[in-house]
Formats: sequence, structure tokens, C-alpha cells
Amino acid sequence: MTRTRLALFGGTSAFYLIVVVAVLLSTWLVTLDWKIMLFRPYQQWPELHAFLDYYVVLGQRGPTAVMVAAWLGWRSWRQHTLRPLLSLGAALLLLNVTVGAVKLGLGRLGPHYATQVGSAELFAGGDIFPSGHTANAVVTWGILAYLATTPRARRYLSALSAVVALGVGLTTVYLGTHWLSDVLLGWAAGLLILLALPWCEPVIAVVEAWILDRRDRIGERLRARRRLVPSLPVASGGPRLFPAPAAAEEPARETVGAAASRARAARPSSDRLTA
Repeated sequence: MTRTRLALFGGTSAFYLIVVVAVLLSTWLVTLDWKIMLFRPYQQWPELHAFLDYYVVLGQRGPTAVMVAAWLGWRSWRQHTLRPLLSLGAALLLLNVTVGAVKLGLGRLGPHYATQVGSAELFAGGDIFPSGHTANAVVTWGILAYLATTPRARRYLSALSAVVALGVGLTTVYLGTHWLSDVLLGWAAGLLILLALPWCEPVIAVVEAWILDRRDRIGERLRARRRLVPSLPVASGGPRLFPAPAAAEEPARETVGAAASRARAARPSSDRLTA
């Protein structure tokens, strides 16, 4: 965790708290939320609606997680390391816990379900503050820049993820599914998770070592089990064939001629002369 990253983490945390307090106190930010909502951008530029309905999918957790996990899985296989996938898993876990807790705790209603003009619509059973689409776009696309192996790739991927996250957030405002303050808090929430990931690296390293150790142990057991299997094929349900124990070698059978010759050699010489 460098000083620059620590400074960014502190500044983003302060911005996060400012947005939350501004909404809780129903300040000018809530007034701006209502002005944009009553302006109804989706009615002002209806020709953009069809395209933005598809573009906002880049902020949905399911599709984006599958796409990014596929790419990081390929990288893990090529580099023989689980760090890319484990980093994505840690980021998504932090995202679900932190953003989900604030959503449920503040219970804000979305623009389409607002009940009173000028109200912050808090503690009313909603779940849209901060914007999950926006925070997810920051995390899932920003993780590619976080895991980049060269400075050039990191710069390009950072710019790409920023553009995608900015567009997803503004698209939710256009569609009327989020207040502007929801999007501002979503950007901050996602950025905080990316900035906090270096603190998770020791845990990621421990988990990776444990998984690889378990894999090696299971592989050794499977190899040992294969070595114990008999080499001879065994019919299903039939008797198993095992090599017979070594038996004592039987004396070689003599031919009839060889036995007669040995008998003549054993007779006394007198017998041989009279024969």
C-alpha cells in the first residue's frame, strides 16, 4: 500500500461520508436528485433508450462476473497461479458485504417509487443507495487494471474501466432507476474496494497456498491408488488373477536312453565283461 494509494483511499472515504451525510440531511444534493428525476432524461432523448438498455448490462453483477472470471481463469491457467481469480473473488465478496449492508441499512427508494417530492426517501424499505450497478462496474472492470502486469496495460485498462463505470452510472440516471447521489456513492464504494485490495493480498496468498497444497495431496493419493491396481485385466464379476507363488523346480525327466546308460555305468566291471 503506497502513500499515493493511502491518500486516494482517505480522500475517497471522505467523499463517501460527505455524500451519505448530504443525503441524510436532505441538502442541495437531494434537491438536485429531484430536479434530474423530474426532468426525465429518458423522455428528452428517447432515441438513446434502446442502446442504453443493453449498455447498462455492463454493470450487472452476473454477466460481468462471468465475463471477467473467464478471462482471469485463462490467465490463471497460463501463469500457473490462482491470484487473478482469488483477487476477483475477494473484490466481489467485499462488494457484496459493504454495498449490501449500506443498501439495506439506509433503505432508500428509487425515483420510480418515490412518494414525496423533495424527500430523500430513506428508511422506506428500498435498496438502491449506493448504486449496485455503478459499484459493480467499477470493481469488475477495474480489477483488470489492478491485475495488469505492465504499466502501459494498467493505464489503458484504467481508462477503459473508468469510461465503462462512468457510462453505466449515468445510464442508470438516464433510465430513472437511480438518483444521481446513488451513482456518486456507487463510484466511491467501488473505488474504495479496489484501493483496499492490497490489504487482502496476504490472505489471498495464504488461500492460494492452501488450495495448491490440497491439490498436490489429492494428486499424490490418486497416483498411489493407480499404482496399486493389478496390471492384468479382470473381468467384471470374475475372479481376480494374482501371480502364483514361486514353486520349487521339479527335476528334469530323464529319457529312457539316459537312464540305461547311467545304470550300465554303475554296474561292476565283471558284469560288463560277461554281458
